[in-house]
Amino acid sequence: MFFLKELPTQSMIKQYSEAYFPGQTEEVANQLQGLREFSILLRKLEDYFASHNLSQLRFLVLMVIDREPERNYLYAHEIAERLDVSKPVLSRAIKTLAKDSLLTSKKDNQDARALVLSLTPSSKTLLKSILPGYFQILKNKPT
Repeated sequence: MFFLKELPTQSMIKQYSEAYFPGQTEEVANQLQGLREFSILLRKLEDYFASHNLSQLRFLVLMVIDREPERNYLYAHEIAERLDVSKPVLSRAIKTLAKDSLLTSKKDNQDARALVLSLTPSSKTLLKSILPGYFQILKNKPT
């Protein structure tokens, strides 16, 4: 992941956009501004999660399980698909969450290769405590 610290000058944007996307200088400038705002938002979220001993990935793992409407668990492969993350990366996040008592992990009764993941009371309490701040960050436009 990169972070766009400074926007290019207007003359640079014009030079490159006219060379590669004639007539679209404003659109290119708007997209770059969007990247800059997104970079700031990601940094704020990462700092916020870190202050709660989480990463963005670990937070999202908890959230996809929590938002499940008809059951209180997900299989590891379902989480990997929903978050579009590799299985090795997800496996490390799951191990950390389990070690921190934020996830329970057990083998499926039907398929011993499948891992069933559920939130713990601690993770539910954690989510309730951090979600207001999370949504506050999302609500405020980055500056």
